[in-house]
Amino acid sequence: MTRFWLGGYGPAMEGTASGIGLLEGDEGAATALSYRGAVTATPSPSWLAPHPTLDVVYAALEGDAAVQAFARTGESALTPLGDPVEAGQYVCHVAVAPSGAYLIASCYGDGRVVRIGIDASGRLVPDAANKAAELRAALLGEPLADTGAPAGTGVAASDPYGADDRASHAHAAAFLPDGRIATTDLGFDLVRIWRVSSSGLVLDHEVVLPLGVGPRHMVVHPSGHLHVVTEYSCEVFTLAAAPDGTWSVVSSVPSSPIAEVGTDFPAELARTRDGQFLYTALRGSNTIAALRVRGGGESLEPVALADSGVDWPRHHLVHEGKLLVAGQRSDTIALLDLDERTGAPLGIRHQAPVPTPTHFLPVR
Repeated sequence: MTRFWLGGYGPAMEGTASGIGLLEGDEGAATALSYRGAVTATPSPSWLAPHPTLDVVYAALEGDAAVQAFARTGESALTPLGDPVEAGQYVCHVAVAPSGAYLIASCYGDGRVVRIGIDASGRLVPDAANKAAELRAALLGEPLADTGAPAGTGVAASDPYGADDRASHAHAAAFLPDGRIATTDLGFDLVRIWRVSSSGLVLDHEVVLPLGVGPRHMVVHPSGHLHVVTEYSCEVFTLAAAPDGTWSVVSSVPSSPIAEVGTDFPAELARTRDGQFLYTALRGSNTIAALRVRGGGESLEPVALADSGVDWPRHHLVHEGKLLVAGQRSDTIALLDLDERTGAPLGIRHQAPVPTPTHFLPVR
């Protein structure tokens, strides 16, 4: 049986989801999916992330400025594993470290990037970084700085362009091959590179993208390149690390030659398992754009554009040769066939009603 946990928006975020939902499909090919209802009573769990080794799922409670852990307690049940932990305003993305020792929460509302510890059972440990900072301050005889922020927080960025009418909007995090962390700041056109220390997140350096592009989500390619989709300019930027570890832009392409800036707003960026193709969804025209990865991962080529089958495709996922698409405004999900050779979406195989879906997570 093919199953997916489903994130969604509840009433406080102008949606109808009542918690983390469950999608079930037929065996193997997953040619049809049905919504089985909510398995938790959780306000707007808009993004979900799995623990790498435990049967635990972490949810960004976007309207509540918090993150919560849930343990799987059966084939299709989740139970809260501790109380919600403070993150930041409109926390919209969580990513769990490959070690399972902590997660990174990105907060759209206040620009915070927050590290929250995870213990051996999968529970969130909000004070881990503060305790380490307190110990270090005591040993060095220094006062402990009071930032007024949760433990391990990387504070909001400053605008590299010096504008007075913009705000920091952290949107996503990705773990890089060398152990550092990349985060996007949609408001300030930045990709920020972080190191993790015993006292929290330490900013390593920033990659400044062109003014007004709005970097949103990222994919780490098997080659080590980082692909970044931009919400406002409808582009995909490719970043690479120099021998000294400094990241920079090596190429950029339109997500689609016919994407309309100001009308289309790309959301997620997903790749095939082998890294040959990337897909982004254009909210507005409600299409899926396919891009082929060229060379050693350093460049992309738009190759196809197709109907997403939903209204306002907020998230999509490549699964077993198909593309699952979540329609935030249509209250539906769609399943698209993909051409294995060309990467092009071949058409809509299946659609199903779902309350305000925002994120798919395969059930392991």
